[in-house]
Amino acid sequence: MEIDWPVLRSAAREAMGRAYCPYSGFPVGAAALVDDGRVISGCNVENASYGVGLCAECSLVSALYGRGMSGAPRLVAVAVVDRNGDPLMPCGRCRQLLWEHGGAGLLLETVRGILPMSQVLPDAFGPDDLITRT
Repeated sequence: MEIDWPVLRSAAREAMGRAYCPYSGFPVGAAALVDDGRVISGCNVENASYGVGLCAECSLVSALYGRGMSGAPRLVAVAVVDRNGDPLMPCGRCRQLLWEHGGAGLLLETVRGILPMSQVLPDAFGPDDLITRT
């Protein structure tokens, strides 16, 4: 599957424009290519109870499942941007979230370039670690 990174960055910038961030003033947008060809996006949504705010990547994963899609869609490539449209590294929680829904091969645009999640989150804990071993 060919990845059009400028299209993903543009969708992430558009999503960033919808961010709800009255407390931090730090809007973030994320966009992803899904294995079924869709491009989905999300933005950060803050809350007065700071710890329950949602990162853009959380919103993105909600969009992955939010349209009543059947099966288990997988993220293929993700771009996360700040208010200037520059690549932004996801926080630790969101790296784990992206791993869960894209796996080791998911490509992430970072400040160091395009990297697979296996390099962004080495030795990650994931669904395979929960398989009961006999």
